[in-house]
Amino acid sequence: MCNPVVIGAEERIDDLLIGQLKVIQHEKEFCFSLDAILLSHFATVRPGAKAVDLGTGTGVIALLLTARGAAHVTGLELSQAMADMAERSVLLNQLDEKVKIIQGDLCKIKDILPSEGYDLVVSNPPYRPVGGGYMSPNDNVARAKHEVTAALKDVVGAARYLLKYRRGRFAMVHLPERMAEILTAMSQAGIEPKLLQLVYSSIDKKPTMLLVEGVKGASPGLTILPPLVVYKPDGTYSDEIAKYYKEYR
Repeated sequence: MCNPVVIGAEERIDDLLIGQLKVIQHEKEFCFSLDAILLSHFATVRPGAKAVDLGTGTGVIALLLTARGAAHVTGLELSQAMADMAERSVLLNQLDEKVKIIQGDLCKIKDILPSEGYDLVVSNPPYRPVGGGYMSPNDNVARAKHEVTAALKDVVGAARYLLKYRRGRFAMVHLPERMAEILTAMSQAGIEPKLLQLVYSSIDKKPTMLLVEGVKGASPGLTILPPLVVYKPDGTYSDEIAKYYKEYR
């Protein structure tokens, strides 16, 4: 009989409402938001895919990728506390044969994981450069939101190292205002952007997120997908977002 998963005093178990998955989160640490859900559904997950989630945090994206058919997902996380929490979420969902959490620095990826061994790499990286807006005094929250320990080029470089040539895909969620920088960084790293989608909280507002996927070693050619709108005018989820929560129940 398996030992029960220990939940800390300031931790809680949240239901992802997808595939009966649950995730452990700490009230004072960085918690996942809709961007993780959107990235998990945007990424191309081929049946039996072997994937890596760079900066896995709570491990929510790694868990969701298994619901979409990934055979194995490695979640890499710099913070020991966050990695421990993510590992307990894996055990809570009885997915330890499909998901492995590693504590480590993506900037030292060559010392951690093999090169060109993965079909998919995903990342919900820090969105803002250091100095760009308010920075949380909580180190884990600051690292999750600002490029304190890893810049955009470091994330893209780690993805390039991990991906299979001409087959491996890299999917990322980021800020629309950094689109030019993101596309340039990917292209310069040999990951050709192939799919791009802008996310709007409502149809009458500016985009709040950017979803992009590229293929290592592919020829140029970018497809712009229709806008993804999160909320209807009445404040409920749009049909497309609501579908995410029905598809894997």
